Amino acid sequence: MIRVQSVYRLMAYLFFAYSSMTIVTSYLPVYFSAVGLTAGEIGVLMAVGPFAMILAQPTWGFLSDKYKSIKRMLQIALIGMIVAIFAFMGAASFAGYFIMMFVLFLFLSPTTALGDSLAQKTAINRRLSFGKIRMWGSLGFGFTSLAVGYILAAIGVTYIMVPLLVVTVISLWLSFGLEDFSDTTKPVTLLSALKLAIDPKIFFFLVCIVFITVTHRTNDIFLSIYIVELGGPESYIGWAWFIGVATEAAVLATSTLWFRKFSPIGFVIFAAVFYGVRWWLVSMVAVPWLLLPLQTLHGMTFGVFYVAAFAFVSHLIPKHLQATGHVLFISTTFGLSGIFGSLFGGWMIQAFSIPTLYSYLALSAFIGALGMTVYHFVYKKSFHPLPAIAEK
Repeated sequence: MIRVQSVYRLMAYLFFAYSSMTIVTSYLPVYFSAVGLTAGEIGVLMAVGPFAMILAQPTWGFLSDKYKSIKRMLQIALIGMIVAIFAFMGAASFAGYFIMMFVLFLFLSPTTALGDSLAQKTAINRRLSFGKIRMWGSLGFGFTSLAVGYILAAIGVTYIMVPLLVVTVISLWLSFGLEDFSDTTKPVTLLSALKLAIDPKIFFFLVCIVFITVTHRTNDIFLSIYIVELGGPESYIGWAWFIGVATEAAVLATSTLWFRKFSPIGFVIFAAVFYGVRWWLVSMVAVPWLLLPLQTLHGMTFGVFYVAAFAFVSHLIPKHLQATGHVLFISTTFGLSGIFGSLFGGWMIQAFSIPTLYSYLALSAFIGALGMTVYHFVYKKSFHPLPAIAEK
């Protein structure tokens, strides 16, 4: 019974941890726009967070593996995040926002990355579906994006830190009910973690997926601005995220039905092609409401990509370095790609237009699909079949 309760607590934790992430990624750009910052300045600020992720996440992952406790690292990060939220409330200039975005993401980024790593460990040890656990993070992202859209429309976007503080405190409370897993007693050293980062199979895989994930992160950052620019109300932002994440949750929940049909790399290529089609369609939109039905493609892109890529990375990484490897993957997916997406997206919007930006995102996704196809043929002989995990 205790084991079952720990799984439910993990699901609840992911719900609220991803609620924090959606408030930051979905509404901070709107907040910065409301206080008078330009698109270029917003792009720089939204790039600071991913830069902090790249520095912080591998460190948090390494410490989790070294001390064999994801739970403890999550609690430290959440306490730091609460302190950072209070400090953020005092920022009132571009320089102040710059510093506080860096500090906030130092603590925000591991709360979801390590949560996903713990979900993968729980799925393996409890012989459950990773997708069915992880979908609760997606549901939290979606429901909170919708609810906060209406809340901020009523009280004003300048109070964005209030709902962020509430969901962070709830996440901290839930973290005390999580269960750690130690799959191996093998010691973890800094050298072993560094060797993991330069392993050719992992390195070239990450290079290929950057072309895919940079399109995803750019959309995360600038979708809300696109909706407002087209004349849509702030509530559309919440609905856009809710629709997208609802389809993502459906894909994750049904992963046991489709995931074993083909190889993980095949699904990554499929998702990349779908990303290209999705961004091309978005670039053609002229009225804000049309962005809402296009969000239904989110499940077939990010949902499929994340399950397949996460499983493939887990297969490549030694057991004693799982958390390190997972956050290395997530740092690339959300951190490095976020930096490129923020800076490139902000420049493209100022120099050209948002539709032009999405046309280039489509091109990048197609390049990523081609790169993953080449990667598959180069390395496929050295891959072993993924271990079967009974899912229920």
